[in-house]
Amino acid sequence: MGGNAAEFVVTAGPTREYLDPVRFLSNPSTGRMGFAVAQAAAKRGCRVTLVAGPVSLPTPAGVKRVDVTSAREMEKRAVEAVSAAKGKCVFVATAAVADWRPARCAAAKLKKGASRSMTLRLVRNPDILRSVSRKRARGAFRARLRLVGFAAETGDPSKEAMRKLREKGLDFIVANDVSAPGCGFAVPTNRAVFFMRDGSRVELPMMSKLELARRIVSKALEEDRR
Repeated sequence: MGGNAAEFVVTAGPTREYLDPVRFLSNPSTGRMGFAVAQAAAKRGCRVTLVAGPVSLPTPAGVKRVDVTSAREMEKRAVEAVSAAKGKCVFVATAAVADWRPARCAAAKLKKGASRSMTLRLVRNPDILRSVSRKRARGAFRARLRLVGFAAETGDPSKEAMRKLREKGLDFIVANDVSAPGCGFAVPTNRAVFFMRDGSRVELPMMSKLELARRIVSKALEEDRR
């Protein structure tokens, strides 16, 4: 691996936000897409740190893995990894991070009792990609940093993808409709569109998540050379 190899920091999988010691809020993400990106980047000779939520996938060869549970843990570890990077770094935020968490986590298991309902108060979790983007804008990182986001939506993701691209200051974003057959969570394939900072877009056919990961890594490295 050459001294000029780019570094990749990739987030993957879901986060868990606990209500009590045995219950949590989460989502169906398996981490396949993020692990595929980490694998593809390592195959290209890049140094890769994979910040993984609770998933059961093996660590790709040549990848440094950091396991986390909550959104706040994922933010902390991702920022640490990007802060440690030097030279060229690509941050790829594939994780399906919980937008909300319980305002408090009970110390003991919550009991049903005689109540027929329960009110759960939620508070916002950090937006990890926005946080990294803002730190980049303030010059907080040593590395020349490129930001790649994901817009996983139900239905046409174009509008939301372009909003995220603009508001979070991304270099490009990978958009897909998770409700479409063969796309989204817990399947080995995906269909995506790349929306670029310069206004262009690249529409891709259905392909394996590993092949899509190769396209993402190639595009990130291609943009880095401009």
